[in-house]
Amino acid sequence: MAMMVPDYGLIAEIMLFSEGFGDSLTLSQKQTAMYRLASEQVSAQDHYDFGMRAVKSVLVMAGRLKRMDPNMVEDITLIRALRDSNVPKFLAQDIPLFEAILKDLFPGVVVPAIDYGSLKKYIEDALVAQGLQVVDPFVGKIIQLHETMVVRHGIMLVGVTAVGKTSTATTLGRTFSKMKEDGMTESFVEKVDRFTLNPKSITMGELYGEFNLMTLEWTDGIISTIVREACNSVAEGDMAKKWVCCDGPVDAIWIESMNTVHFLFFYF
Repeated sequence: MAMMVPDYGLIAEIMLFSEGFGDSLTLSQKQTAMYRLASEQVSAQDHYDFGMRAVKSVLVMAGRLKRMDPNMVEDITLIRALRDSNVPKFLAQDIPLFEAILKDLFPGVVVPAIDYGSLKKYIEDALVAQGLQVVDPFVGKIIQLHETMVVRHGIMLVGVTAVGKTSTATTLGRTFSKMKEDGMTESFVEKVDRFTLNPKSITMGELYGEFNLMTLEWTDGIISTIVREACNSVAEGDMAKKWVCCDGPVDAIWIESMNTVHFLFFYF
């Protein structure tokens, strides 16, 4: 069996062309160079990913931004996609390195600040309603979670205890539900139904379901039961978003099995 490293530049060029970019050759070269330099210069962390999966998520986000504003300068569109996809996962000390790489690759390009308007206000109101302080970095993390959800089906919030992982997802869900209740018309606004469980408090069979070799019967686990109920409610016309939140420690035993699960999922 012969294997080779894929040509990231060619793949990125073709995908950018398909997304409607005119100067896809230059942009694909810059994106490939950015990921190569970032992988060499930023710190080594388990959750950093500069492979094809990360490249594709950036291209998908760039295409979405291109369709939202076709007249935006293509360099700015790609920079916004690179920032929105990568900054949320970087440690604080790695962000200046990432920003410096972008400035070197896109000299003289100034990216205008994004006005989140009503979304930011509703997030602040949701924090106050929970008795939490409105801190700008925390609000920024909640917005980053929203931006990441646009291009990812499964999201992992990682960090030590008591840094606000659960509060981040809870606040964003409350924000969407409140915006829907108030009649906001943004495309991402919809009521959110959250299903929370601790995957480390139960066995793998209780979590995913198991097959009894003695009786040849299948027994649903908690996750499969939740997914079945969520799918049934959608079939009945319930358009609310379904978030299944595994809020607990992560280990290789249960997290690897999640690779075969294809629905919106949060890992904590």
